[in-house]
Amino acid sequence: MAASLPRISVVLPCHNEQENLRPLISRIIAALEPRGEAFEIVVTDDCSTDSSWSLLKELAAADPRLRVQRFVRNAGQSAAVWAAVQAARGEIIVTLDADLQNDPADMPKLLDALKDADCATGSRVAARAKGDNLTRQISSRIANGVRNKITGEEIGDAACGFRAFRRECAMRLKFFKGMHRFLATLFRIEGFKVVEVPISHHPRYGGKSHYGVMNRLFSASYDLFAVRWMKKRMFRYEVGECHPEGMRNPTPGRVWGN
Repeated sequence: MAASLPRISVVLPCHNEQENLRPLISRIIAALEPRGEAFEIVVTDDCSTDSSWSLLKELAAADPRLRVQRFVRNAGQSAAVWAAVQAARGEIIVTLDADLQNDPADMPKLLDALKDADCATGSRVAARAKGDNLTRQISSRIANGVRNKITGEEIGDAACGFRAFRRECAMRLKFFKGMHRFLATLFRIEGFKVVEVPISHHPRYGGKSHYGVMNRLFSASYDLFAVRWMKKRMFRYEVGECHPEGMRNPTPGRVWGN
């Protein structure tokens, strides 16, 4: 008999994270097993140049809940996250980074918050002093301030990659490079309810960071204005009546303005 589909899919982008993968997978399993819900872990290896891919295959061979895929060439974090989301089978999707700055032990808090929301996004604001040096704390505050000013949002930690959301949230989006930084805003544009949940934040466990102060502050500039354009140009409509009855399901829709 075929195995039932998982309810929860944890998706991870990976690029040169060989030191982090084994403890990361173990901690994800330890966080989710007590819930008694079927889950899977989907990892996209973004063409790592270290031993990440061989280790992922080894770990996947030992646990069928781990499913892994590898890009032919390096495509970036957004593509790796999106490819894993597309491969995920669960009705609830959890995204987090592979550097163990996100603590898998916080997953139950995010999942429980979905009782009253469509997306629960992590907020590291209160915990940043434990995981980042002063320069990165300041750069993060500036970057979040700029993002919120341009997009018109009030998300305390807009760039946090640790979030849980219902599958239908992602299915409405169109992929673009850099979108992983703005998922909470994009979900709100689509009419979904987003809440923030305080989470812990730790120093990187192993390997090197792929982001510095400059690209944290400036690399997302084009994407920011694209998100702002989308927010301003999208409007919603709702069909109230139709004849003959049943010719179309009168559910809300959304289109781009002209």
